[in-house]
Amino acid sequence: VVKTGYNAAFALLMPLIILGAIYSGIATPTEAAAIAVIYAIPVGLFIYKGMSLQSLGAVTVRAVTMTGSIMAVLFFLFIMSRAMIMEQVPRDLAQALLTVSDNTYVLLLLINLLLLLIGMIVDDISGSVLAAIIFLPIINELGIDPIHFAAVVGVNLGLGNVSPPCAPMLYMAGGVSKLSLDRYITPTLKFLCFGHLPMVFLVTFVPELSLFLPKLLMGY
Repeated sequence: VVKTGYNAAFALLMPLIILGAIYSGIATPTEAAAIAVIYAIPVGLFIYKGMSLQSLGAVTVRAVTMTGSIMAVLFFLFIMSRAMIMEQVPRDLAQALLTVSDNTYVLLLLINLLLLLIGMIVDDISGSVLAAIIFLPIINELGIDPIHFAAVVGVNLGLGNVSPPCAPMLYMAGGVSKLSLDRYITPTLKFLCFGHLPMVFLVTFVPELSLFLPKLLMGY
C-alpha cells in the first residue's frame, strides 16, 4: 500500500489541486480545471511517461469534441427550457403529478423514476439542467428544500448514467477500459442494486444526509 501510494502520489494530488483551488476561493471550477490540465500534462509526459506528444494531440481532440457536444446539448436545452417556461409546461406537469397523489413520498418516488429515465438518456450535466427546469416548481410546491432536491438529482442521475439499457457513462467507461460488455455488466448490476439504489432511497427519504453539512458549516 505504501509503495503504491508513493507511486501514485502525483496522480493523487490532482483532486487535491482541483478541490483545494475551488473551496479555498483561489479559482473558479473552470479555472481549477485549467490548472489541473496544466499540471496533468507534464506529469503524464515526464513523470509517469504514459503520454506522448502524439497521444496528447489525440486526447486534446477528444476533449474538445466532448466539450463541444456538451455545449451543443446545453444550448438546445436552454432553448427548450425557455419554450417550456413560456408554454407553462413545468406548471402543468406539477399539477399533473399533484393530481396523482398528495403524498410527498409517493411524489418523490415518481420524481426519482423520471430522474432515472432522464439519466439513462442524457449525461449528468444536461440531466441536471433538465431536472431543474421540469421539477423545481414541483419541489417548491411540495416544500422540499432545494439543497435536498439537488442531492437527490445528483445521486439519481449518477445511477441513471450507469444503468442499462442506455447507460451513457457505463458504456463510455467500458470503451476506455477496453473491456467487453459481458465482463463488466454483471458486477455493475450488483453494485447498482445493492449499493447505488439503496443510497438513492436514503438520500431521498432522509433529508438530513444532504442538509447536515450546510447546517453545520453555514448555519443553513
